[in-house]
Amino acid sequence: MKRYERNMKALTPEENDKLKHFKVCVIGCGGLGGYVIESLGRIGIGYITAVDGDVFDESNLNRQLLSSEDVIGVSKAETAKTRMQKVNSNIEVNAVAEYITENNGEEILRGHDLVIDALDNITTRLLIEKETQKLQIPLIHGAIAGWYGQVSVVLPGKPLYEKIYQENTNKGIETELGNLPFTAATTASIQAAEAVKVLLGRKDTLSGKLLTIDLLSQEYEVFDI
Repeated sequence: MKRYERNMKALTPEENDKLKHFKVCVIGCGGLGGYVIESLGRIGIGYITAVDGDVFDESNLNRQLLSSEDVIGVSKAETAKTRMQKVNSNIEVNAVAEYITENNGEEILRGHDLVIDALDNITTRLLIEKETQKLQIPLIHGAIAGWYGQVSVVLPGKPLYEKIYQENTNKGIETELGNLPFTAATTASIQAAEAVKVLLGRKDTLSGKLLTIDLLSQEYEVFDI
């Protein structure tokens, strides 16, 4: 298919064909999630669940790819679905216009091949890691604040978040440091790349590692954790 011809060489034809059979759940359709969904939809992930209970407001316009002046007040999840219908009609997007909680988490996540954390708070991150560990689903972590981002891969049986977060540290560092469009785009792109590698069984993922991104000094470091 001509749509995916530029995937070739970087992916084998067999790998490219596999992508349409995967189901990926993206939790959060804002700064990170919009770019993640865009990348996964364009590369050809066949089924994407977009989860977000929020609606767009004017403060999102500086960085959130899915936001525009004409969708202020509109569901972020539903906007993600509408956008992908225009970008790639060969894939299916399931819009879940609600926040993920202890009551609905397992139901939303079950049946997916991979989950992507595009959240903005630690409490919900801890929740989805607990649920993905229970369901044995790989999780791609990403977080941003100001000029800084971080990405990791959390595989079943190898939880990460308790090593880098504590539940009582949900202090809104993103609000303190701000959010910039290029930080979201860079971090989300790395999340999407890690997602594709994990799904295709590629080596050299960020499993057991934490990539830190400093766009102010252009320093990228990988730590074993």
